[in-house]
Amino acid sequence: MLVAGVDSSTQSCKIVLCRAADGAVVAQGSAPHPDGTEADPAAWLAALERAGDGLLRRAGAVAVAAQQHGMVALGEDGEVVRPALLWNDVRSAAAAAELVGELGGPAEWARRAGSVPAASFTVTKLRWMAHHEPGTAARTRAVLLPHDWLTLRLGAAEPVTDRGDASGTGYFSPAEGAWLPALATAALGHEVRLPRVAGPYEVVGETPWGARLAPGTGDNMGAALGLGLGPGDVAVSIGTSGTAFAVRDEPSADDSGAVAGFCDATGRFLPLVCTLNAARVLTSTAALLGVDLEELSELALSAPPGAEGVTMLPYLDGERTPNRPGASGVLRGLTTRTSTRANVARAAVEAVLVSLAEAVDHLGVPPRRILLIGGGAASRAVRRIAPEVFGVPVSVPEPAEYVALGAARQAAWALAGTAEPPAWPEPAAAVYEADPRPAVREQYAALREATESWDAAP
Repeated sequence: MLVAGVDSSTQSCKIVLCRAADGAVVAQGSAPHPDGTEADPAAWLAALERAGDGLLRRAGAVAVAAQQHGMVALGEDGEVVRPALLWNDVRSAAAAAELVGELGGPAEWARRAGSVPAASFTVTKLRWMAHHEPGTAARTRAVLLPHDWLTLRLGAAEPVTDRGDASGTGYFSPAEGAWLPALATAALGHEVRLPRVAGPYEVVGETPWGARLAPGTGDNMGAALGLGLGPGDVAVSIGTSGTAFAVRDEPSADDSGAVAGFCDATGRFLPLVCTLNAARVLTSTAALLGVDLEELSELALSAPPGAEGVTMLPYLDGERTPNRPGASGVLRGLTTRTSTRANVARAAVEAVLVSLAEAVDHLGVPPRRILLIGGGAASRAVRRIAPEVFGVPVSVPEPAEYVALGAARQAAWALAGTAEPPAWPEPAAAVYEADPRPAVREQYAALREATESWDAAP
């Protein structure tokens, strides 16, 4: 039996067709999404159909994992009333601050919803729409997430979601496993219908060709399932942004706002920390030095740990963790002796890794090992320097579509109907080990602390 997993991300739709028994990929396809911070959901469905042409109808079960947080507003008859606002649309930043202040402050939000909502969260987009598009807000009768909408269009019997994706809305309680409809009402100004929250391996419908539909989930939850994260594992993704996340048995409630207290796709929890600056720090530094990424790696590896005191604060586009939206990048420690291209390259790589090591600290999960994924994990310097910074062995799984694989594993789980997901083999991985270099983290922390008062400067 074959199963299909869909990854409907911000940039594209990717589909993998796998054997249900062992997860072996037998075919895959992809199609691009339109660029931007809002999108017509019909474009996602069109991309899914193109990516799945010749694949989906071979599957006996299908699941969709998709970008988190996106607001799909529906009218009385289920029609989309405006383009979906995506996670990366920051126009609701003021609405986020407003909601946090109105409804009890950060500690109360963390206690009730597991997270302090930032502009990415769905609840803040509802408030933005209420303020700026009151007519559209008044027409909105139901709100779905991107994966919910696609699952419905593929044949779900009713609007349905899962705990994982629901936990990124800002109006769901991870601890109680239930909606907090009063928070959605307070944000939008009137009650709306929310999708039913399905069980992790529940069959929620049937596709037109007779395949079973699993409930689907959010992209981070799909990645955790595709990687097979277990106790003591922490995944660190170096993409456009950086993320660190881990599976836990207990919910999180961080009133600092650093940790998003998500649920995972299995009935457990997935605390996650996000940084704004990750792989682009490396590409920007490479451009500054006039080299490509491979040459940047060679330069970085030719410099000593700590780059002879040259230290970078990598907040090139402001930062989310720590919350310093007005910050900018800083390079300190340049002298006539230390001002070398190699030291600057090394400082950039160490800066990205140390910022993510601090993100791991926020999770409160002492890592047994780090799984390093994302485009930035392809860098030789990142792989070699990472265990020095994290202080534990680092595994770099072979490149794969882990979000889509997680969705496929969920589809296989729905077929099996067992208490736990099917035991697919762990992805092959290269393991990197090195002596910890705590001085590198201390050097970075000293610069971060020294610049904390700069953000408000004119």
